[in-house]
Amino acid sequence: MSDPEKRSERRVERRSRRTIFDAYLASARKNGASAVALTDGDGKKFTFKDLTRAAFALGGALGRMTKPKERVGVLLPTGAGAMIAFFALLSRGRVPAMLNFTSGSRNLLAACRAAEVTKIVTAKKFIDVAGLEKLIEELSAGAEIIQLEDVREMLTWRDKALAVIGPFIPSLTTARPHFDEPGVILFTSGTEGAPKGVALSHRNILANTEQISAHVTLLPTDIFFNPLPTFHCYGLTAGALWPILNGHPVVLHPSPLQVKIIPKRIFETGSTVMFATDTFLSQYMRASADGAMSSLRIAVCGAERVRDETRQAAEKRFGFEVLEGYGVTEASPVLAANQPGDIRSGTVGRMLPGIETRLEPVEGLENAGRLHVRGLNIMKGYLTADAPGVIKPPKDGWHDTGDVVAIDERGYVSIRGRLKRFAKIGGEMVSLAVVENCASAVWPDNLHAAAILPDPKKGEQIILVTDCQEAPRGVLLAWAQGHGVAELAVPKKIVSVETIPVLGTGKIDYLKVKTLAEEALIAREAEAAAAPAPELTKKELKQKAAAERAEKKRLEKEAKAAAKAENAAETTPAQPEVSNDNVERKDAAE
Repeated sequence: MSDPEKRSERRVERRSRRTIFDAYLASARKNGASAVALTDGDGKKFTFKDLTRAAFALGGALGRMTKPKERVGVLLPTGAGAMIAFFALLSRGRVPAMLNFTSGSRNLLAACRAAEVTKIVTAKKFIDVAGLEKLIEELSAGAEIIQLEDVREMLTWRDKALAVIGPFIPSLTTARPHFDEPGVILFTSGTEGAPKGVALSHRNILANTEQISAHVTLLPTDIFFNPLPTFHCYGLTAGALWPILNGHPVVLHPSPLQVKIIPKRIFETGSTVMFATDTFLSQYMRASADGAMSSLRIAVCGAERVRDETRQAAEKRFGFEVLEGYGVTEASPVLAANQPGDIRSGTVGRMLPGIETRLEPVEGLENAGRLHVRGLNIMKGYLTADAPGVIKPPKDGWHDTGDVVAIDERGYVSIRGRLKRFAKIGGEMVSLAVVENCASAVWPDNLHAAAILPDPKKGEQIILVTDCQEAPRGVLLAWAQGHGVAELAVPKKIVSVETIPVLGTGKIDYLKVKTLAEEALIAREAEAAAAPAPELTKKELKQKAAAERAEKKRLEKEAKAAAKAENAAETTPAQPEVSNDNVERKDAAE
C-alpha cells in the first residue's frame, strides 16, 4: 500500500469517529451560516442557518413524541423537508428509517415490523400531490402517522428557543449517541424478494462520505443536482449528505421521473455534478435541448451498468463525463467508482480506500468470483421480519454482496452480474447482464431486461423483455455471431412490452419483469393451441403432393421387391439336410 493510500485510510478512520449530526454542524460552522446548503424542488434556497434552526425546532417537537433511540419512519420525497426531518431526528438521538413510498403498503408494513417502526413522519402536502391517501390509510393500521404541518402548529416557545440556542451550544442541546450506534435504517430495494432493513451506523455513513471524497476530487465551485430518492442509500449518502457535509450546495428534485423538467433545472441552477442511473440519464439527454445540460462537469451513475452509448451522447452533445459507481446498501453504499479522466470501459474503476475484498470461486465461471467486502462503511447488520428489531451483524465483518466480479492486476473492477442473475443452460453459466448488453448494442434507444424461466430440455431458458416493439430474435442472433458472443447468450424468446417496470430507485423491477415474461409465454402457448392449422400456399401444396407421390412410389417399390423375393423362395428346390453321419462319411472318404 502506498503512502497516499495509507494517509487516506487514516483520514477516513479519524473523521468517521463522530455522529452524522456532529459532522453536519461542523460543516455549517466551517462554511458559514449564510452559505446555501440546499435548494428545494420549488427553487427555495436554504442556508445552513435555515436548515440548522429548522432541524433544532422540529427536533424539539419530535423529541416529545418519541423515545430516545427510537426508530422513526420518514416518508417524504427528496427535498428540504426530508433533510430537515432527517437531521431533526438525529439531533434528538432518534434513528430515521427512510421508507420507500413507491413499494406499496404491504412491503412498507413489513419493513416497519422488521425495524420496529411505530411512528411515521410525512407531510399532508406530499400526500395530496402524490395521491397517497389510500397508502397512508393502510399504513395507519400499523403505525402512527405524524404530519409535518401538524407538528409545525405544535411548536412551543421552548422549540423556538432551541432553534436559536442549539447552533451555538450544541453540546448542551443535542443527543450524544456513540458513533458506532445505528444512525439510519434503510431498506434493500426488493428487486429479488422482500426488502430487508439495513442498519447503518453514524460511522458507516461518515466513513463512506470520506471515502468518496478521497476517491473523487471536487472543485470549490461544484454545485450538485440530485433527483434520486433519499429512501435509497445512493440518493441519501452520495446525493445529499456528501455535498452538504463538504459544504457544496445541492439542488434537490422530488422525482427522477420528470424527464423534461430536470434538464431545465440543471440549466437554471448551473449544476456541475449530477447523480442518476443510466436509464434516467439517457432519458434526460433525449428530452433535453442541445446545451441545456452543458453546465455539467460529471454525472455519477449507479444502480445499473452505464452503457457506452450513454457516455458517447453525454460527451458529444453536452461535453461532460459519465462516471460509473458500484455499491450496495449494506456498504453505505459506494464501494468503487470511476474517476474523472480515468474511465475504463467495462469497469467501475477501483475500490474506495479502506475497503478489503475477497473473491470466492463460482462453479462454471473463470477469472471472476463472488465478491465479499469488509471496511468501516459496511453495515452493522440486517433487520428481518422473523426477528423484529434484532440487528444481525455480518460474520467477521465480511458482507457477501452476491455479485460476481473480476478485479485485474491494477485493481480495476468489472461487474459480471449478480449470482442470482446467471442462468445455467446445458451446464454453461450465462450472465443475464451480457444478454441485456447485447440487446442494448442492437437497440440502444430502448430498455431491456432478461429473465430466467424453466426449460424442459436444458433446465433453464432466457427470455428478453424489451420496450422495443420491433425486436426480431434473428437480428440479435446475427449481431451476436458477428461479435463473437456465444449463442447461449441470445435469448430463446423476445417479449415486447409498452414499458419496462422500474422501481422508485431507478433500478429495473426484475420480479415484475419475470412475471411479464411468464404471462407472455402462457399467452403465446394458448394462442398456438387455439389457432387453426394454417392454410398452405400453392407452392407448399405442390411440395406436399410431390412428397406424397414419392412416398407412394417408395412403398410400391418395396412391395414389389418383397413379392419377388417370396416367389423366388417358393420355386427354389429344397436342399438336402446335412447330418452328422454324412459329414463323418465324407471326412472318412477324403
